[in-house]
Amino acid sequence: MKELVTFQVGSYANFIGSHFWNFQDELLGLLEDPQAHLVFKNQNLDMDVLYRNGETQQGIPTYTPRLISVDFHGSLGSMSSSGTLYNHNPSPSSGVATWTGNVSTQASEPHKKNLFLQRLYDEGQEINESEILDTDVVKSLEDGVQYWTDFSKVHYHPQSLFELNGLWMDPKEFNNYGIGRNTVSEGLQGDEINERLRFFMEECDHVQGIQFMVDDSGGFSGVAASLLENIADEYPNVPVLLFSVRSPNYYNTLTSRKLSITSNLHDAVSFSALSSLCKLIVPVGLPSLNESRVSQYLNVEDVKLYQSSAVYASAIHSINLPYRMKKMGPTGESSNESGAMDLYECIQMLAGQGRQNTVAILDAAMPPPSMTGKRFQHPLLGNLHPLTPETAHDVDDSQAIETMILHGALGAGEKEVSVSEVREAVETEYENTSSTRPRFSHLSVSRCPLPIPLPFPSIFNNLVGRRGDLLSNSPTVSESPSRRGPLDVHSIPMAARLRSTTAVLPFLENRLGYIRKFGIERGSIGANVLTSWGFGREEIEEIGENLSKMVLALNPQQDYSSDDSD
Repeated sequence: MKELVTFQVGSYANFIGSHFWNFQDELLGLLEDPQAHLVFKNQNLDMDVLYRNGETQQGIPTYTPRLISVDFHGSLGSMSSSGTLYNHNPSPSSGVATWTGNVSTQASEPHKKNLFLQRLYDEGQEINESEILDTDVVKSLEDGVQYWTDFSKVHYHPQSLFELNGLWMDPKEFNNYGIGRNTVSEGLQGDEINERLRFFMEECDHVQGIQFMVDDSGGFSGVAASLLENIADEYPNVPVLLFSVRSPNYYNTLTSRKLSITSNLHDAVSFSALSSLCKLIVPVGLPSLNESRVSQYLNVEDVKLYQSSAVYASAIHSINLPYRMKKMGPTGESSNESGAMDLYECIQMLAGQGRQNTVAILDAAMPPPSMTGKRFQHPLLGNLHPLTPETAHDVDDSQAIETMILHGALGAGEKEVSVSEVREAVETEYENTSSTRPRFSHLSVSRCPLPIPLPFPSIFNNLVGRRGDLLSNSPTVSESPSRRGPLDVHSIPMAARLRSTTAVLPFLENRLGYIRKFGIERGSIGANVLTSWGFGREEIEEIGENLSKMVLALNPQQDYSSDDSD
């Protein structure tokens, strides 16, 4: 077995992570459910890749995510930082190690559990459990999610949940790389997080890598950079796949020119730092999901983190599947899945050859088109749309490299499609496409669809059927509710893809332009901002050089030398 350790750093990363772990919990439950569909009984996924076995002080066996979650103090809502399985109450850590005076503690009232959590943890003192209907639970989640724990149905280990203390500011002020840069590198909190990582790493037999999600829209990118520096020092041979995520809400906060310039500088500094500390970085987060092409069959309220994070979690879950597919026999193929690979192989494929590009685009089709015979009813490749912002469309790149996963594909009448039929259909589409075929493409296929657990939001439109099949737009369908959720949709097929391609150039060029215009040029108006973040002139120029190299790797003909910016 090759284990994965997962990091979630920052609010939005934890919202995405909460959905991600709900999917895993649902798969585990369906595997043991005698009433579950056969595709879930034969999923052939090694969940030990993501989970660890343990036991409580009472000797009760546990099975918990191999996870470290970092967020603000007070971000756990009604959940304890020690989780729900262990009777363990650690003393709160402090970011200030030198205070010797008196200390007073003020405890706030615990947050009340919502209907979903009341029923989950069998707390029926105020409401009779039998009277809590599924419809009531769905409505309470749609109207009342404040914390990522409000919709989490997973048990966590006491080492998993870490709350940052000593941030004497409003979370809205924790909004740039400079603020977060020294949060964990000074004091004891960084050491404590690193100790927790060591706890999970040392019990692994053969760790295949670290899956890292960070909310990079503010100070947590600086926190993540400090943690990644420690990983690079202590585990230099362990590859890191980094998803830098941000919510649609972030784009609505840039209400003045000063805020926009500060944000632009943060984007350049944060991306340069994070990309240099991992093997492959995947930017994720569109200004509007609801208005994007990926929402063809979705109805997402961008302002609700609970809803938008579910889409990104679905795609990340799909990308993660090949890392835990069980290889069956010498060919690694079976009737239920094909194309298994580990995280290192994925990163080497996308970033370790050709142009040495370390930035990938994440695409998704949610759900993808059904198949008729041995073909897709609508072009699969044309239905894969980017979840990475600022990308170019319809780019012909003969040197592109990609890895794709398609799972739970359906044919006509909700008929499951075999692995070989899916592979043949994808190959046929590549042969008939009018655009340039990538230099190399790896395809993974699984018959196991994406399960839709009860706490999943109602974000499907009325064209999505019970098993994710696409319904015809008949009068009956038109009269059905405009939003469908876990009570109407039980599972869906998914397609997701990571691409190393020149289509990411606008994203890179924008960040290079930001640091040059606002940070490097003489008299630039952002120089004082960068100085206040602790950056000297040489460091700023290094950021520019790093971004320039990334652009040149994809576009060597363009002159991006820094000489013309002075």
